[in-house]
Amino acid sequence: MTVRHLKIFIAVADTGKMSQAAEQLYISQPTVSQAIRELEEHYHVQLFERYAKKLYITEAGRHLLGLARVAVEQFDRLEEEMSGEGMKERLKIGVTRTVGSFLLSRLLQDFRKSCPQTEIYAYVGNTRMLEERLLNAELDLGIVEGRVKSPELVSIPMIEDVLVLACARTHPFAEKEVLDVRDLEGLDFVMREEGSGTRALFEEYLDKNKISIHIRMEASEIDVIRSAILENGCLAVVSSRLLEKEIRSGEVKIFDSREHAWNRSFSLVYHKNKRFTEGMQYVKELLQNYDTGEYLEENAGYIAVRE
Repeated sequence: MTVRHLKIFIAVADTGKMSQAAEQLYISQPTVSQAIRELEEHYHVQLFERYAKKLYITEAGRHLLGLARVAVEQFDRLEEEMSGEGMKERLKIGVTRTVGSFLLSRLLQDFRKSCPQTEIYAYVGNTRMLEERLLNAELDLGIVEGRVKSPELVSIPMIEDVLVLACARTHPFAEKEVLDVRDLEGLDFVMREEGSGTRALFEEYLDKNKISIHIRMEASEIDVIRSAILENGCLAVVSSRLLEKEIRSGEVKIFDSREHAWNRSFSLVYHKNKRFTEGMQYVKELLQNYDTGEYLEENAGYIAVRE
């Protein structure tokens, strides 16, 4: 079994056809078929089911695909680093939109000051998107506010965070100090997009308490969410870090979960088979040294679950 076998296998899995994989790799279709057959014989598993001239990847094939992507990515990086480019490390990190809004610029600035010899690339998406890219070896590290689902990924909590329910000072809730969770029934909300860790955590809370809300708007950008709160009368559940200015000025009133149901951590995530490089280690050290942030209790009410 060679890296060439794995590259052919990945091409077949991605295209779903041996003919397209052959065209993509500029090799013959019999060569592709032989490589897949040799892989199956080598590992004693069936990688694809063949029905009506179509290929369907098996469970064993899906397992190999994740491992193969990591192995090929690491081999390609080895080739690049040893081909006369000074063995410069390239680090690809992904952050969720919440992390990107308050932390990414600082992280990149601090990293480049201390590790100028390492090229760093950053990608911003939601938790689901980052999980897919980590599994496909398109990213080395992720910093997420949600929970990753794949057992192939290692997740280390790094920075504490608390979600808050936010409303404008003109909203009827702004005069209250304590809310019952049932007060949320049927109200207008602006929500993060599907795949967001923030949204997933709040939806779990709503489901647990059997509360239905009216999703009036979905958005991934904090500026859009901020406008929906201040100008359109929507409620939102977000990290307090993203509304610090509005909270301090009194434009926004916030409510914490009395049961601490919205406490969470921003986590460092990477593939379990990933070699932990010097650059990756330094990102981890930077996160450990960052202030966890001041929680703005002076303007916070509480939302409670009452019997």
